[in-house]
Amino acid sequence: MNSIIDRYIDSHQHRFCELADQIWDLAELKFAEHQSCKAHAVALEQAGFRVQRNLGGLPTALLGEYGSGEPVIALLGEYDALPGLSQTAGLPQADPLDPQGAGHGCGHHLLGCASLLAAIALKKAMTEGGLGGTLRYYGCPAEEGGSGKTYLVRAGAFDGVDAALTWHPDSFNGVSTFTNLANLQAFFRFQGRASHAAISPHLGRSALDAVELMNVGSNYLREHMPADTRLHYAITNSGGHSPSIVQHQAEVLYLLRGGEMNSVLDLFERVKNVAAGAALMTETRMSVQFDRATSSVLGNSTLEQVLQECLEEVGGARVDADDESQARLFRETFSEEEIASVYSDLGLTRDDRVLHQGVVPLAKQRQPIFASSDIGDVSRVIPTAQLYMACYAIGTAFHSWQMVAQGKSAFAHKGMLQTAKVLARAGLALMMDTARVTAAREEFSRLTANTPYRCPIPADISPPV
Repeated sequence: MNSIIDRYIDSHQHRFCELADQIWDLAELKFAEHQSCKAHAVALEQAGFRVQRNLGGLPTALLGEYGSGEPVIALLGEYDALPGLSQTAGLPQADPLDPQGAGHGCGHHLLGCASLLAAIALKKAMTEGGLGGTLRYYGCPAEEGGSGKTYLVRAGAFDGVDAALTWHPDSFNGVSTFTNLANLQAFFRFQGRASHAAISPHLGRSALDAVELMNVGSNYLREHMPADTRLHYAITNSGGHSPSIVQHQAEVLYLLRGGEMNSVLDLFERVKNVAAGAALMTETRMSVQFDRATSSVLGNSTLEQVLQECLEEVGGARVDADDESQARLFRETFSEEEIASVYSDLGLTRDDRVLHQGVVPLAKQRQPIFASSDIGDVSRVIPTAQLYMACYAIGTAFHSWQMVAQGKSAFAHKGMLQTAKVLARAGLALMMDTARVTAAREEFSRLTANTPYRCPIPADISPPV
């Protein structure tokens, strides 16, 4: 039945490349991906899926379902862009279409379309092969800073799923065995008292002073944090533009990361104490507003092996002279450090290639990376695995204008289509060999026996939709 999958994807490639380009053009931000979500929903309905919109109370989340019974296999897609990354497609120099516009700097236009195409192709194989089981496609919003999947997990949207598969565009081909960081983000707001800075400074209480003291205190805290934790901040409201007025309000946004959510929550309490101390020193009032949080990824070796086998069968995207030529233009915009770091992260020896064509061997040990993703919360409630596929020149940094600019390239399309074949084949392998599904669930149960899932988003926090 793999041949059914391949034929379907090959015969529908132009339609889905056009859909990916359409979503690239839309460049919709977290929780506002209305047109992108609608395009996915329409494609699912036309393919005969039962579609549930407004999944988990999120207007831009959806579930497409086909079949019935066990196993229940899920493919996950995304479609949100990033702010401030507008860029002209194909141009190897920074040239925003809109200086204030958004752009697909993480390839989610490709991510969603490959998973969507895989789901429809797998449904075709299930229908023609008379195969039982339930296939689900999840359209997941707001991965970029919105914790969309975390809200869906909290709402029970993944209940009943036996295994979930997903992917991410990259500059190499392989299966992810990385562990990443849990994170939590919150606003700290300080309220003081305005006054004339020269005539009556003694009557003022500076909220900006409180923010600065909090940042100083947090910097001292860094020496006494666990080695795998990270602390970042941005002053989002400095209190005004005139130095002759004592700033009566100010705000700082903190992002905390750590290997496990419990470490992040412990660090959050310490940062709140620092903020309370800053408020006490400045005689201001402090409040905290939760923004987002995601758990770290829990890998599943059983599912990763299935993905690896299918990836080795299909291979990466085929490279032609035009692909190479365009990639070299972008390669000239990368620093040597950027190029070297991607090889180092994968434990590979650097070579002169600009586009990856092989398959990275499945890692025997899990390596940490210091990014975060809401896929972590899905992996904490059901067995989950993800692959990565080369769609960009080697050395392309995530969240960069170079990634946006390459998002409509022929090579990006090829990588997306190859991914669809891998995901559909992996889903089919699980449908046909339920022993591997059972093994994945048993592995998951062992790994979570002593660490039950705790949703990092408080129960009283609603998604900002």
